Amino acid sequence: MSFVNYQTKEINCKIVYYGPGLGGKTTNIQHIYQQTSSDVKGKMVSLNTENERTLFFDFLPLDLGEIRGFRTRFHLYTVPGQVFYEASRKLILRGVDGIIFVADSQVERMEDNLDSFKSLEDNLVAQGYDLDKLPLVLQWNKRDLPNTSSIEDLQKRINKKDWPAFEAVATHGDGVFETLKMISKLVLLNIKGGLE
Repeated sequence: MSFVNYQTKEINCKIVYYGPGLGGKTTNIQHIYQQTSSDVKGKMVSLNTENERTLFFDFLPLDLGEIRGFRTRFHLYTVPGQVFYEASRKLILRGVDGIIFVADSQVERMEDNLDSFKSLEDNLVAQGYDLDKLPLVLQWNKRDLPNTSSIEDLQKRINKKDWPAFEAVATHGDGVFETLKMISKLVLLNIKGGLE
């Protein structure tokens, strides 16, 4: 969970973008990085493996408000989407404060979305997290493509707990910051609740 640095008066929060391979997780973080002022962002770090086409994970701190005189710094990570990186996914989820699940809206990717969401649930349970208490936001990405599932179908099949959900076209930046703002708000509310 969040790490408090009393020396710098910062609360560090970890947000993980999770979802199927090539669903738009990296595109989300790249857009946020490009659109964020250089005085509030750190260096983006990319760890690439021999077999991984997308970024292994990104690191991006954002300053978004204060809690009791402490600045809030968000660290954004992506997990590799491909199934054979399961160990990496588990490792990146350690210490998570909030999750954005990026679903690929294309009809033919529904099973990949469902498998990835099941993997998320399993990995969280294995690490002792309760999904009912962990902030989660869903993003229905690639809404600009002609072969997309309906929002109703995505909601019915993936959004079992009525988590906040946003339509997005990450390649154009549509819905990217709306999704980030919602998860940031939920994480901050969660932290404030724990401080009282």
